[in-house]
Parts: sequence; structure tokens; C-alpha cells
Amino acid sequence: MTKTNFIFRSGLPLLRRATAFLRWAARRLELRSFALAPEQFNLAEGYRAAAAVAVPLILAVSTGNAKLGWAVFAAFWTCLCDAPGPDRLRRRNLAFFVICGAVVALTGSWLASLAPAAGMAAGPFLVVVCVIGAGRVAYGGPLGTLLAVVAVVAVGFPRPVDQAFMQALAFLLGSAWAYLLINALWRIDPLLPLSRGTGAVVLRLLDMAESLAALGERPHRDERWHSEHAEHRRSVRMAIERLRGLLARYAGEKGEIEPYERALKAGEAMFGAMIALDQTFIDRVGSSAERLAVMRAYKRALVSWNSALRSGSMDAIKRSMKRSQRLQESVTDDVFVGCAIVLRAALKDVSTPLEDAAVSQVKSARQPHRLPVLALRQALRQAAGLIAVYYAAEVFHLGYPYWAAMAVVVVLQGGARVTWTRCLERILGSLVGGTLALALFYAISNPLALSGIAIALAAVAIALRSVNYTVFVVFLTMLFVIVTEMLQPGVGIASARMLDNVVGSTAALLAVFLLWPDFGASVKQRVLQGIEANRAYFDTVQAGKPFMEIEAARRQAGISSVEAEAALHDLGGIMRRIWFVDVYTSDLRQMRNVAGQAAIAWHRHIAIREEKKVCEPGCVCLNEDRSCS
Repeated sequence: MTKTNFIFRSGLPLLRRATAFLRWAARRLELRSFALAPEQFNLAEGYRAAAAVAVPLILAVSTGNAKLGWAVFAAFWTCLCDAPGPDRLRRRNLAFFVICGAVVALTGSWLASLAPAAGMAAGPFLVVVCVIGAGRVAYGGPLGTLLAVVAVVAVGFPRPVDQAFMQALAFLLGSAWAYLLINALWRIDPLLPLSRGTGAVVLRLLDMAESLAALGERPHRDERWHSEHAEHRRSVRMAIERLRGLLARYAGEKGEIEPYERALKAGEAMFGAMIALDQTFIDRVGSSAERLAVMRAYKRALVSWNSALRSGSMDAIKRSMKRSQRLQESVTDDVFVGCAIVLRAALKDVSTPLEDAAVSQVKSARQPHRLPVLALRQALRQAAGLIAVYYAAEVFHLGYPYWAAMAVVVVLQGGARVTWTRCLERILGSLVGGTLALALFYAISNPLALSGIAIALAAVAIALRSVNYTVFVVFLTMLFVIVTEMLQPGVGIASARMLDNVVGSTAALLAVFLLWPDFGASVKQRVLQGIEANRAYFDTVQAGKPFMEIEAARRQAGISSVEAEAALHDLGGIMRRIWFVDVYTSDLRQMRNVAGQAAIAWHRHIAIREEKKVCEPGCVCLNEDRSCS
């Protein structure tokens, strides 16, 4: 039975089937570098963004003052700039955006008015300044991107200094209103992203457990290589790394984030055991009855953990701990004994009260500032893309060239892989959003109704911003087209938005291909790196290295494996698979098998060590007279 058939024929409640289907789709999109994170849907942020946009929009429409459109977009951009992190980090970066954004809006508009072609120099100059400046701020990526967006839009509205000042003042008022709303009037729990990230890890582990438990006596699909090979291992590893990256933002908030650090530690431990169990299903290790018993225990434990995340009650987890103890006493194969030990230890870690918890092994780290050379290259690429866009706007008489300039800034966000996927998502989202906006104009012309729709679109766009970029761009395009049509009516606004985004996205792609091209390692190199990392993990286990070294080696093996598999679906990998026979599939399969064999060996080692009462700091054990649990 395929996964899709299992989802739709399993009798699960409709909502759970829908979310399971979204995670199934996410596993396939992630392999192709397209993010889909349904757990990041945040309706509360959407409602708040709607309130932020509604006030300046209602004022602009009721007074007929088009300059207040800057306040509308400033409020929306401020909500967009509010990235996950502790309050102090968010307040600082948002304050930078409010103040620097107003300065950039004034400077860009005024400089562009000094000469007929002044914008062609002012836009790239300001973008370089914004990108390099934000690169000196920890976690300043979204800040730099949005300041660059403000710069290119301001250049698109050249005004004398007095009128430029009024535009900047409107920006300041709109962004300050949103800042006040975010940080004082409508505060949302800053730890919510960590809670959602933890839930994502648990649900992806549960998907893996359900898939294995449903196998029964049937052969494992991964016995042979296929296009979605090791999909659950890849999905869980990516969810864990996303949570780890989020935790790094909360450095200094030790008391508040410790439960999430312990959840990460428990998730890593359970994932390691489930890799071992996954391999036992592939290689038919041990008796099928014991395999299924252990796998079902993991499934029940993950259901309990997921329930505890929603309810806050640890009763179900404690019952799962007792079941895991009975399971440990009933199974005979060392690998299954080791997996049962790890399960009980992980559940104990999750359920331990905060005041009794041991110091977490997970380290939160401050993000290093971006290297000046890399930031400079990024800025110069964007500047070159902007010059190309401005030239195309002159030649082809584009009506709204600042939209194409915005596309350059937001699409060109890294190397070739990121830019390629962003380009496709931006173009697709703009085409769909522009088409829907065009259809909407044919059906509705009442300003009040359009204002209500724009406010709703702002809510949906912000709620979806971390879920999927394509869907976000659909609603973003509709919002910008509708607000522009209401405040600055023109001919063909929707079609212009679509065309300009295609032009801007293409310019960004050409810039990253032609200027300091960064295609990353080749498919062959990534596969070799993956094989090397997985063999290093196996050798670390076989050599009996300390627990922390084994954990680090397993993590590196997982990351390298994901990179190798994703490389097959990059632009270069796709072209190679079209024209040549794929010679790496057996290597990729062997790479995952080596990791599985290492996990099996490690969990056998855990069982033997538990029996001999031998342990070390950081290891997984449950004996009360040792401090390493």
C-alpha cells in the first residue's frame, strides 16, 4: 500500500489526514529544496498583521491620500521583519528596521530625483549599503533584505526632498504603529516557534514510526533504491536541524528554552534508535515479532509525547515509560534491548520537571556575523541584477520597474540552489497571484470590499510566510496589486506585476550564474562526502568512541546524506539524470545502509553496556547511581 493510499484509506480523522498528507508532500518537496512546513502556520500573527495593515489602509482609502500607501506597506513589511527569536532580539531588529527604513525611504526617493537616470545608481548603491550593514547584525538577514526592498521601492518614487520627507514620514508612522502592536499591544509568545518546531520533530518521528509499524511482514521499500529513498530519515533530520537552528537564536534565555533543548536531545536519541530499527526492517534483523513490538512501542510513545505537547500533562508519557521497561525485559536481541533503553531514557528526559533536569548537552550559539567578502559579493550580485532590471525597464518600458527590482532582492539570497528554487517559486506565485487578482477586479470594484479583501490577504500572507514561499507569494502579489490599484490606479497593474516578477527573478538567476557562481559541490563530490561521513559514523561506533563523538558523527552523516540526495534534484543533477545513466543510486543506497548498520551496532553496544553496568558522561542509561542519564 502506498503512503497516499494509507493516508486516505486509514480511517483517520479528516484534519489529521490532511496534515499527514501535507507532511507527505513536504518530504517530497524538501528533497527538491522547496520548503513546506505546515506546522509553521501562525494564524495569530496573521490576525495581528491584519490589524497592522487595516489602520493605515482605512485612513488612506477614506482620505484619498495615496502617500499613506507607504504606511500600509511599511506596516506589512514590519510584520514580515518580525523573525523568530527572544523579545530582545526581535525588538532590536524591528527598531533597526523602523528607523533605518525611514532613512532609506527618504534617501532613495530624493537621490532618484536628482537626475533622469539617477535611480540606476541610487538603487544599487543603497542595496549594497543595506546588505553589508545588516550583515554586521546577528540574524540580520531578513532585516537587510527588507531594507533593500524599501530602497528599491523608494527609488521607484523619485521626489524632491520635501515630498520624499513626507513619504518617509508615512513609512515611519506605519512601521512604528506595527512595532507598537507587535511589542506592546498584541504580544505573541516568543517561544511559540520553538513549540512548533518541537511538534514538527515529534510528528515526523511519528510518521516514520507509523510507516515502519504498518509494514508488518512485508518487505521494506528501501531494500531497493527509489527516488524517495530514505524519505523519513531525511525528513526527521531536517526537522531536527530546523529546531536546532531556532534554539541558537535564543542564546541567553537558558531557563525558558531548557525544555526545548531537552526535547531536542530526546528527539535525537529516539531518531538514532529508529534509524537502527529502520535498518532491521530492511535487513530482516531479529524476529519480526520483536521488531514490530519495539516499533509499536515507539509509535505509542510518540503519540503520548504529541499529546503531552498539546495538553501539558505527562501522564501518558509516564505510562509509556513503564511499557518501555516491560518491553526491555521481554525482548532478547541486543539491538531491540538497546532501542528500548533509549526509548525509556528519552521519555524520562522529556518528562523530567524543569527544576530537576540535568544540564542540557545542546549548546545555543550566537550566529557569527556574515563574512564581509561574502556579504560584499551578495550585495554586488544584487546591484548587478538591479542594473540589468533598470536597463530592461528602459528598453521595454516596464510600468512598475520597482517590482522587478524587488524580485531581484528577494530572489537572490545565496548560491545557485537557493536562487534557482526562489526564482521558480517567485515566478509561479506571482503568475497565480496576479491572475487571481485580475479575476477579482472583474468581479469586485467596491473600494470597501477591496479594502476588506486586502486586510484578509495581509493576514493570510503573514500566517503562511514560514509555511511555503510559493503560497506566500500568491497572497503577497494579490495584496500588493489590490492596494496599488486602490491608491494609485493604473492600467494593467496585475499583468505588470506578473511580468516584472518574471523579469526580476530571471535577472537574479543570471546574476548568481555569472558573478562569482556558487553551485556548491558537484553531485559526485556530495555523494563521496556522504559516503565518507557515514563511514566515519560507523568507524566511530566500532572504535567505541565517547557518546558525544558518536552523536556528532551521526548528525554529520545525516546532514551529508541529505545534501547528497538533494544534489540529484538540483538543476545540474536533473540535467545529468536526463542525459546520462544514474551511476550514484547504488552508492546512495549503500550510504544509508552504512548509517543503519552503525546505528544497529551502537544500540547493541548500549544493551551490552547496560548489562555490564559500564557507562560514561553523556551516555544513555537509567541507573539511579549514575549521573549520565
